[in-house]
Amino acid sequence: MSSERQARLADRIRVLIAERLEKGLRDPRLGFVTITDVRVTGDLQHASVFYTVLGTDQERADSAEALAAATGMLRSEVGRQLGVRMTPSLEFIPDAIPENADHIASLLREARERDEAVATLAAGATHAGEADPYVKPREPEAD
Repeated sequence: MSSERQARLADRIRVLIAERLEKGLRDPRLGFVTITDVRVTGDLQHASVFYTVLGTDQERADSAEALAAATGMLRSEVGRQLGVRMTPSLEFIPDAIPENADHIASLLREARERDEAVATLAAGATHAGEADPYVKPREPEAD
């Protein structure tokens, strides 16, 4: 199987699931879910669907349960619209992109604050020792 076919199938599955979620499921636990990526195995038998949920930790957990409960229905709908001989099994995996982005942003903010503190200290600092620390040849003493 070509990786090009894998990529096309993954992209089509992502669009189909996103469209179905946009229409809404009858599950009240489902929050604001965004499908971020789909990866299909080389034999086209399994699709890992990565998603994010906007909201609290509880809303993320509820949405994960709702997606797990709707997996069979989503798989049958994907199979019906794909028209392939074998519909891949679906696995929903929470995507850690937002958490990682928040962590990186906080690290960058901390680094910027430390740089500003160092710059403030450096502004009022003086050199330790002599102003010109390099050794110069001695001048002959006059008698």
